[in-house]
Amino acid sequence: MMKRVFLMVLDSVGIGEMPDAAQYGDAGSNTLAAASKSPYFSMPHMQQLGLFNIDGVTCRPAVEHPSAAFARMTELSKGKDTTIGHWEIAGIASPKPLPTYPNGFPQDLLAEFSRRVGRKVLCNRPYSGTEVIKDYGKEHVETGALIVYTSADSVFQIAAHEAVVPVEELYRDCQIARELLTGEHSVGRVIARPFTGEYPNYVRTKNRHDFSLLPPGTTMLDQLSENGFDVIAIGKIYDIFAGRGITKAIRTGGNDEGIARAIEWTKRDFQGLCFINLVDFDMLYGHRNDVEGYAKGLTTVDRAIPEILAGLRDGDLLMITADHGCDPSTPSTDHSREYTPWIIAGPNVKAGTNLGTLPTFADIGATILDFFGVPQKITGTSQLGNIITKSF
Repeated sequence: MMKRVFLMVLDSVGIGEMPDAAQYGDAGSNTLAAASKSPYFSMPHMQQLGLFNIDGVTCRPAVEHPSAAFARMTELSKGKDTTIGHWEIAGIASPKPLPTYPNGFPQDLLAEFSRRVGRKVLCNRPYSGTEVIKDYGKEHVETGALIVYTSADSVFQIAAHEAVVPVEELYRDCQIARELLTGEHSVGRVIARPFTGEYPNYVRTKNRHDFSLLPPGTTMLDQLSENGFDVIAIGKIYDIFAGRGITKAIRTGGNDEGIARAIEWTKRDFQGLCFINLVDFDMLYGHRNDVEGYAKGLTTVDRAIPEILAGLRDGDLLMITADHGCDPSTPSTDHSREYTPWIIAGPNVKAGTNLGTLPTFADIGATILDFFGVPQKITGTSQLGNIITKSF
């Protein structure tokens, strides 16, 4: 029998503060609850699957007979960013957070970067991506200097106008930065942030590209591809894992396209994992404190659930989870240290199974490897025996 897993990450859809949230400045954060206060929030299909039956999720009523299995996931790693969250889902727990730069990057590092790319550097401090091009875009266009900035995440971001620095040159500059950012400066991602337009109405384009740090150990993706299974990456999954362990990559322009591609793949024959990231929750709504946009995004995903479920075959699993939080209702625009949901649905899933609160996101990767009969070399404990009604 052909076996498929569709693993969908709702990027930043946390479900409540973890016990150590205060250490990260995130006491009281609850991304899902914040979005649920909007009149645009409607998730009846996820509700029926069991989203509001998960431990600690009280923003909508639980249902008496949920149709999926579910759990609350604890982040074992130290951190709250996209890279570390996805790595843990795939089986790597990170004992220390990736480096961040609240005061900007060291001058000696920037001097070497500037020398190698042949351009000066502007900004060099944490900044909103939309505000930084508003404040530095004009000077960049006039001088050709690159806008380098960071955030509370482990990122080195380079913004440039596409008419001043062609996209391919910007990507080359990012690759140079990636080569320099090693050792103590091994940031999770170097991100190209191209923009267009005329001052002061600059707009970011869809030519963003992430240059990620290679995972520091074996991942679920490595194990699946090494054992002959397909690993189809939709959205920014390819970037997060620096392409490693992925057999086919499909880039998307946002949530709508990511959902459409996922539905398309439910209709295709393959044997293995289809790994989807829906980035808009984080990029467009969480980081911009847009509660209503966040709620509308969740409602859109919920409306797609029946079509995704209808595409599942007898040997399939649909898993829905997240990689961290990003509460759009708090003063901060940064990620938040939160529990994440794990919903497991499919024709042979034990409906209504509550796995409780699990100790690591890596149980997801371990369960997927077990499902495909691949001996596990990653962190995590398989929950397969608890969630399916028969073996294949």
